[in-house]
Amino acid sequence: MIIAVLYGGWELFLYWEKVKNEDETKQKQEEAAAVMGDTLPGLPNKLDASLQAARKQGAAGLRNWLKTYAQSVEDPRKAWIELDYCVAVFREDPSEARRVFAAVKGRIGPASPVWPRMKQLEKTYE
Repeated sequence: MIIAVLYGGWELFLYWEKVKNEDETKQKQEEAAAVMGDTLPGLPNKLDASLQAARKQGAAGLRNWLKTYAQSVEDPRKAWIELDYCVAVFREDPSEARRVFAAVKGRIGPASPVWPRMKQLEKTYE
């Protein structure tokens, strides 16, 4: 009887570890997906250098870059860049950040790779 209880406890422990590891793996995958915004499709290679330069200039640089090149960039990368702009401009102009965020939210859906990041920022910009 004692052996059966010990065996059952051991199996329960192994099951718990398996579930815990699956949750940690899922969380790490979601975090990795969120970090990989620079690898999303939609940005022509020729614009990558100008985007990096605009990011170094902060909110004003991203605003000017988006005004100049937004028509050449497609989602999901465009949405990611616009969310970067929202984060950068929020302290200076919260209404502008909310406007851009609302536009991104209206354009992307749950199937988009940008969706987790949008949901993460949603409480701040609504």
